[in-house]
Amino acid sequence: MVQEIYIIDDTIDLTTTLNAMFEDSKEYKFKNVTTEKINIALQNIPSLIIINEDGINLDIIDLCNQIRQDEDNSITPIVVLGKSKDKAHRISILKLSVEYYIVKPVDNDYLYYTIKNLVRLMYINRRVSPLTGLPGNVQIQTEMKKRLSKKEEFAIFYLDLDNFKAYNDTYGFAKGDEIIKFTARTISRNFHATEIEECFIGHIGGDDFIAITSQADYEQICKDIIKEFDEKVLEYFTKEDVERGYVEVANRRGIIEQFPLTSISIGVVIAEKGKYKNVLEIGEVAAQVKHNAKTTVGSTYIIDRRK
Repeated sequence: MVQEIYIIDDTIDLTTTLNAMFEDSKEYKFKNVTTEKINIALQNIPSLIIINEDGINLDIIDLCNQIRQDEDNSITPIVVLGKSKDKAHRISILKLSVEYYIVKPVDNDYLYYTIKNLVRLMYINRRVSPLTGLPGNVQIQTEMKKRLSKKEEFAIFYLDLDNFKAYNDTYGFAKGDEIIKFTARTISRNFHATEIEECFIGHIGGDDFIAITSQADYEQICKDIIKEFDEKVLEYFTKEDVERGYVEVANRRGIIEQFPLTSISIGVVIAEKGKYKNVLEIGEVAAQVKHNAKTTVGSTYIIDRRK
């Protein structure tokens, strides 16, 4: 995968130097960006931004603020290169969530590995859901394999929302994102309330979540999540929809259909010691359990206790 790195500099000297340094690493692509084209460049969401403080006419504080306030680049790593020996000045830049301020002259090896390591970390972090901040599928698979290798009992909770598409169609994707974040907070809060140290919570994608824990009252956790969800999710609906108990959505033929308010379904698979050989076996059982949970109207849970 090609990693695009933007060099904000009104000269091309630094870009030329970096292209020469990474000549044998074709996956790194350096692009020179002048200060007058910053807004256009940010739309492409680079893997890393390097600013040559001595090569721009803009105030470095204002520039870093501009990048950090851009929603798409709020987590893009920033490295500033400059000649300033003033510690207070460098600290003021780092306070803006800039990852590094490197004082010139810069050792080429140091800069080379700083860039490589930052890009690597960013690649890892982007596998985390940007919406909820929860681990994604890669970490989820890793966690399940780790638990299986320990050959100890644990439980996997599969959680997703009911009638979420109807909510999105009625209130829009921005409001839908708010419900997703609310769901993530609700799940996290109730699992962390158990004070069990080895508790894992992940975001599969969309309105699907997963949690893995052991040595807990699994049924009580389900009840607590449903209780909090059902009480607080009403805040995301209009008063009229809450009083009716449903939302109205026009289908493709223009016919108005009624859908119950968004609820949560939880399917729990208990992986007893030695019961499952791999993640795929768990996934097959989980699909059955979650399907059964979703056949019930409203928030519900089903725990698979089959031997």
